[in-house]
Amino acid sequence: MTNKTLVFATANEHKLTEIRSILPDYKILGLKDIGVYEDIVEDGATLEENALIKAKYLFLKTNQPSLSEDTGLEVDAFGGQPGVHTARFAGDEKDPIKNMKKLLDMLDGKMDRSAQFRTIIAMVDGVDIHYFEGIVRGEIALEMSGNEGFGYDPIFIPSGYDATFADLDNNIKNSISHRARAVAKLIDYL
Repeated sequence: MTNKTLVFATANEHKLTEIRSILPDYKILGLKDIGVYEDIVEDGATLEENALIKAKYLFLKTNQPSLSEDTGLEVDAFGGQPGVHTARFAGDEKDPIKNMKKLLDMLDGKMDRSAQFRTIIAMVDGVDIHYFEGIVRGEIALEMSGNEGFGYDPIFIPSGYDATFADLDNNIKNSISHRARAVAKLIDYL
């Protein structure tokens, strides 16, 4: 693939900033950059299905190779939940503070706080569908900490570290995160 522009099916500025910093050699266009403002319904039962729904939608809109990702926080004590429901864990308003508080309340008193972030990137290029997966293992902190990142970053401590993603420097996070690992596989493919 020689084109250095990639269309990414997200309006989330945090995700775009993170992806752009991980892929500095590419011009990453989000939904707003290409004039798409409608919500894409994510009604898949898995991260893979949701990522594919968004990538296919964007490909049909633009006729350009299109990427989408879906990420879930999978907590071992809850059999991988919230998983595909991560963003709406505490309700449809997608409030990260409420999501984290709900999860912390559910984990109160539990010894096993192990979890993982898992990202699936789907790419639709008009010929094939490709998936790229990234996983980072860790554990859920006892309380929120840090001001960096977004989503569940203030309560996720990656393995090998004693600080949450929200406490870590963005350069460190972007080199070890689930999204970075999925993007590394995408880069290998590109």
